[in-house]
Amino acid sequence: MPPENHPLWTPSTLRIERSRLHGYMRWLRQEKALPFTDYHALWQWSVDHLEDFWESVWQYFGIRSAAPYEQVLDAHRMPGAAWFAGARLNFAEQVFRFHDQDNEGDRPAIIAQSELRPMTQLSWRDMRRQITAVANTLRALGVGPGDRVVAYLPNIPETAIAFYACASIGAIWSSCSPDMGSASVLDRFRQIDPKVLIAVDGYRYGGKDFDRLSVVEAMRQSLPTLQQTVLLPYLNPDATLDQALPWQNLLTHPAAQAQPIRFEQLPFDHPLWILYSSGTTGMPKPIVHGHGGSLLEGMKGHALHLDLGPQDRFFWFSTTGWIMWNSQVTGLLVGATICIYDGNPGYPDLGTLWKFAERAGATFFGAGAAYYGNCMKAGIEPAKIADLHRLRSVGSTGSPLPAESYEWIYRHVGQDVLLAAISGGTDVAASFVGACPILPLYSGEMQCRCLGIAAYAFDDRGNALDDAVGELVITKPMPSMPLYFWNDPGNKRYLDSYFDTYPGLWRHGDWIRITARGGAIIYGRSDTTINRHGIRMGTAEIYRVVEDLPEVIDSLVVDLEYLGRESYMPLFVVLRPGVALDAALDRRIRDKIRSALSARHVPDDIFAADEIPRTLTGKKMELPIKNLLLGMPLEKIANRDAMSNPGCLAYYVEFAQRRKTAD
Repeated sequence: MPPENHPLWTPSTLRIERSRLHGYMRWLRQEKALPFTDYHALWQWSVDHLEDFWESVWQYFGIRSAAPYEQVLDAHRMPGAAWFAGARLNFAEQVFRFHDQDNEGDRPAIIAQSELRPMTQLSWRDMRRQITAVANTLRALGVGPGDRVVAYLPNIPETAIAFYACASIGAIWSSCSPDMGSASVLDRFRQIDPKVLIAVDGYRYGGKDFDRLSVVEAMRQSLPTLQQTVLLPYLNPDATLDQALPWQNLLTHPAAQAQPIRFEQLPFDHPLWILYSSGTTGMPKPIVHGHGGSLLEGMKGHALHLDLGPQDRFFWFSTTGWIMWNSQVTGLLVGATICIYDGNPGYPDLGTLWKFAERAGATFFGAGAAYYGNCMKAGIEPAKIADLHRLRSVGSTGSPLPAESYEWIYRHVGQDVLLAAISGGTDVAASFVGACPILPLYSGEMQCRCLGIAAYAFDDRGNALDDAVGELVITKPMPSMPLYFWNDPGNKRYLDSYFDTYPGLWRHGDWIRITARGGAIIYGRSDTTINRHGIRMGTAEIYRVVEDLPEVIDSLVVDLEYLGRESYMPLFVVLRPGVALDAALDRRIRDKIRSALSARHVPDDIFAADEIPRTLTGKKMELPIKNLLLGMPLEKIANRDAMSNPGCLAYYVEFAQRRKTAD
């Protein structure tokens, strides 16, 4: 392991000079007389001069607008800041403006593979033709600006086509993955009164087929505002549903090619898509994001931080229910080819995604942090099983990426890749902290605070901290902050979600440390942080230590300090087959935590469990299990349809009952 003060990777002079961030800095020097010599000075300017920075992003990327904006920002307030008032634009229009239909039409826009389909390519020309057809047909069916179109679709090309068609006409998009059950989907879609539902008949995952026609029918019966259902036969090419319009009819309808695509010109804050919180507790929050904010953040983040452009093939493994799907389709904004895979990343083995990346010629490989940990534990050496010489960058998000995974990536994926570890969220459809192609990278640390993002670590009294762990707080507005929550009178849920702790400032709910060199380390969710004897520690730190033991596959820790009671901290571990939690292993786990972290954070008890509860996006359900063990009923703390392994809850319910009896 390299010393903390020595970089794990340093970009070459050539890579820096060819980076899009360097090109932007050169443009600032030439066009704005702003000669920044390093990234941190650029970041400081971007938050000190917020309006100047975001106006420069608009100008640098040549955002097309049918009407000019009157001002960049009306006031530095949160929530409710009004950006680029007067402008009229369209998110989808930006995708095609840099692509000449004659000269670049045959270049691939989408490369796709799934467990049901072999690898296919869709050219920019064909993508435009299909988006045009679907948009024109939806218009003919009566869909217009502000109407909600919901999708129950996997990550396949048709999903991207449908989204961009909706965006082009001003309809509001919202999607769920078909591995979600009907109750969970309805908890989301019922809140927004959709006009059209687009769904598949089923899907294949891990070699098993899952029919979803009954779920689609149940959804259709439970969404009274629906005027049209579109069925895409995916599992069974001959699948039909009574009174549902076949997907193919969207492409062949008389209106489909009656006119060229027309991009509805919309206000900057016209809703683009509605995203949702994880939904493990209570009703999911329907988070509304606008065309303009999503566009500016997408261009800035993908080009300047992820260093993506038309020469890239951008792959990030995701389902359509995770914010990274939105991020991936946004890659088209910067001209990149997007590479998408639908299926189980561990089937038939954990080499599947790496081999797909080789076949797709991916230059960027992204996945959740847990995927890299699983590959590492399974002994996967990606560069030995796939030709990854085209890779320039590797992305990670979803949970903190431990230092060991950083080093594994550089040993077994590539020694000269940008490791783009990022952290942001569904809430803002953007990254707060992340990658920088012109800075060195240190093990376990994200390289920078992102441009235009005034991110700080705060203590309980609202003071900014230097090189210490605190609450992640955003002190100035971002263009991509939610416009509002759908059906949230008086913005009550919105205000309670982010502005209840530091009035007027966004508290995200993560523990963060801004390092002395300007990087960032995320320590986990602040609402599940372990607080032992006044010493706070993120759960990610404990997982890193515990899961480094070869016997441990997975783990979950909760601190049951509550209403002045003495803290009780159990640790649940999932062990490798054939391994028992005997006294010797129990002692080794305790000793490892004591030596690597502190004696204060040694658990009171350690228990062997079959599984750790996780959401559909792979996040450990720390807070729900904590609340269960504190006495809350199961139905109040967990939505089974939003879980990847709901069957494992029985163990924790029984554990909670035993603990209650013992108390």
